Amino acid sequence: MPTGENLRPVSRRRTGIGHGPPILMGGRIQRCAEPPRLMIRLFTLSCFPIRSSGVSMSTTIARPADVQRSWFVVDAADQVLGRLASRIASVLRGKHKPTFTPHVDCGDFVVVVNADKIKLTGRKLDQKLYHRYSGHPGGLRSRSARQVLDTHPERVLQAAVKRMLPKNRLARDMYSKLKVYAGESHPHAAQKPQPFPDYV
Repeated sequence: MPTGENLRPVSRRRTGIGHGPPILMGGRIQRCAEPPRLMIRLFTLSCFPIRSSGVSMSTTIARPADVQRSWFVVDAADQVLGRLASRIASVLRGKHKPTFTPHVDCGDFVVVVNADKIKLTGRKLDQKLYHRYSGHPGGLRSRSARQVLDTHPERVLQAAVKRMLPKNRLARDMYSKLKVYAGESHPHAAQKPQPFPDYV
């Protein structure tokens, strides 16, 4: 083990080294800027280089002109509001497709029927409130979920889905593909909507 006479002084002003732990180099103890763990890692990478398997990976970025849209229909009877809204928002964004691109509207159309029979868990029918404000003093109006379902049942699901989409101009195009109806019938039979996918 070298004694104190073999210690080599290292300047710390401009070189920036000398702050690491002492190591043995060339028979003398010196201080290194990098910790030993990092040096071992660099030594391992230099001795054992990573070889590629030869398989090239590519990321598919969808273009608005190449997006193919489908139509889906879902029955909202006896389904929980939040769980159904999250699935609908995922399809509107196109996250169920392998070509999903965040900055492109690649989602599909969703038709919802029986929106008046949707279910809210707990006491949300009376405790959940929907607010609207006219902008004038005293212009705040609040209504419970039960009152909204009695007058405009489709607005409950529309509000839940809209709040799960991004808050930008692209989300407005995604939201326009949602068609919600209180009854069992809808005017989109010509588009031949398919049942809502189970894997979403």
